[in-house]
Amino acid sequence: MLFSNITVFNSDGEILPRHFVLVEGEKIRYLGLEDPRSLPEFEEIAEAEEIYDGSNKGMIPGFVNAHCHVPMTLLRGYGEGLALHDWLEDRIYPFEDHMTEEDMYWGSLLGIAEMLQSGVTSFNDMYMRIEGIGRAVLESGIKANLGRSLAGGPNDKFKLTAAYRETEKALELSKTSNGLLVIDAALHAEYSSAPSLAGELLDYAKERKLRMQVHLSETLKEHEECKIRHQGKTPTEYFADLGLFDLPTVAAHGVYLEDSDLEILRDYDVTLCHCPTSNLKLGSGIARLRAWKEYGIRISLGTDGASSNNNLNMLEEITLASYVQKGVERDPLFLSTAELLKMASFNGALSQGRSDTGSLAAGMAADLTIVDFSAPHMQPVYDPTDNLFTTAQSSDIALTMVNGKVLYRDGSWPTLDIEQIIRQAQRIRDEKLELIRSGS
Repeated sequence: MLFSNITVFNSDGEILPRHFVLVEGEKIRYLGLEDPRSLPEFEEIAEAEEIYDGSNKGMIPGFVNAHCHVPMTLLRGYGEGLALHDWLEDRIYPFEDHMTEEDMYWGSLLGIAEMLQSGVTSFNDMYMRIEGIGRAVLESGIKANLGRSLAGGPNDKFKLTAAYRETEKALELSKTSNGLLVIDAALHAEYSSAPSLAGELLDYAKERKLRMQVHLSETLKEHEECKIRHQGKTPTEYFADLGLFDLPTVAAHGVYLEDSDLEILRDYDVTLCHCPTSNLKLGSGIARLRAWKEYGIRISLGTDGASSNNNLNMLEEITLASYVQKGVERDPLFLSTAELLKMASFNGALSQGRSDTGSLAAGMAADLTIVDFSAPHMQPVYDPTDNLFTTAQSSDIALTMVNGKVLYRDGSWPTLDIEQIIRQAQRIRDEKLELIRSGS
């Protein structure tokens, strides 16, 4: 596909008006001011491609949703008005007990469709029965790093757990994915995992050369009770001593991180994932992003699950992150558009170990999103940068491309049967509620 006369917004803050972008196969072959049809080295390729008129449109790197639980779209709206631990114990865990791998597949397709519609080209996920999630990733064409979340007590042995079996199966599935699917290790949290079990997971992850996903200091309860359990250590200090951060790690939430924690995370080059909507909705608090920045932490953005958000819309997440932090800091200049775009794309890609995506340049993977500026709520445009994360909505996403393949365009999903996905989601809802009511 050849994009013509389009404004390119790059993750380094560079804005390139009236550019041409040539995509061939899975890669961006050319990005520049000249029409590649007039350049001898690209003429033949460009002439054969579909021409996409970029007038009144912008191209941005595809968003990376750096923390979510995508099948939890099936629990959207279930368990409203509860704090995190009550929400988990009274609503989420009972529902999840009845979820099958096939349910995970359909819930994942529903979530992937939603993410593609808001410009997401890749996501991090830590959940369970992940082969179903992996199947949905491969069928849709999106990219993902999946981890089977581990929790358990001191008597549990990792290689006897479902997490071990599912991770092994998912690793086999990933071998056929051409890089779309990457399998990580995932530790649910400090409070849900015995040190001995967590240590066994770390040994396995190091042997398999896996990355790590983990929840970290999401609530004050989690943070302070960890100190009681572990001789005054914060979750960050506990995990550092355990050796968890010896692995490339993305840690979600971090609402109650202390300055000493941030020093540790910086020194281990841990990526933190900010999930503002979930943290606000569950009453967990507001992360200290200014401190994160001052300590040189790599910051990414994530939606968390649809049951604690209640959507997977990265545009909303970016806007909320901006507005809340500006208000907390009483500083309208805090978090520029360029910083937000980098957090939502390039930094998220780094959290996945993906160095060929997250920015727009020749040779990079063609993972990109087109934003249409023509809707009434986007007009007039003085500086398109100002409209990008203040007025743009998911309805303004005109196209989402992954590895050069169009996965969403103008309200349609070429790789997905949306009507069937919605029917299956409604069926699963009814079945699970009946099972819960009957006490099965």
